[in-house]
Formats: sequence, C-alpha cells, structure tokens
Amino acid sequence: MAARNSRQVRSARRRKRRMDRVVHDLGAEQWEALQEAWGGCAYCGSADGPLQRDCVLPISRGGRYTLTNVVPACRSCNASKCNDEVTGWLRRKKLDERAFLVRHAEVQAALRTAVPDPGPAA
Repeated sequence: MAARNSRQVRSARRRKRRMDRVVHDLGAEQWEALQEAWGGCAYCGSADGPLQRDCVLPISRGGRYTLTNVVPACRSCNASKCNDEVTGWLRRKKLDERAFLVRHAEVQAALRTAVPDPGPAA
C-alpha cells in the first residue's frame, strides 16, 4: 500500500490531471517540422541524440503541447529546465536568452505558414 501514496505516484497523478484538463494539439507533422527548423536543441544547440518535446511555458504553469509552446530540447536541457520559466532558466545557465527568443520568433513565423494546423483534438 505504501507504493500508492509515494511522492512519485502522487506527482504522476497530479501531472495526469493537469494534462487531461487542457487540449494538446501538436501533431506528428508539426513536431517533425519543429525538429527540422531548430536543427538540434533549442537551448544549447546540441544535435547529438534524440530530442524531447519541451514546453516553453511548462504544463505546471498552464502551458500545453502546441506548435507555439513546444521546442526540441536535448535530454540534459529538458531535465535541467524542469518546470522553470524559460528566460530565468536561460540566465541561470548562462545561455544566450536573446538569441533563443529571436530564433524562437523566427521559427514560429516560418512554421505558421509552412505547417498546417491539425485543428482541435477530439
């Protein structure tokens, strides 16, 4: 019985409830386009290994998996950022905040016209 009430299990349940409350509309085609547009980790630029979906505005702070809120991140950056606000995290890691924000805006503008919107998820 102790396993049901562990901190990890409670945290997983809270995350599932948060995820179920919002509509996530990032399609597979959009995710592929994001990875191609960024060419590696959006934060550190690493192209080694698989990339993970990272929400610029974390799920725990009201974000969701959408074309405008997701960037590809390496495992290290994704784990390090956790649920932090992106600009504060970039400053703490001494990464170029301005370069990320400018690149994010450029990628979003390019993808808005190039990638079709999958429409609302049912």
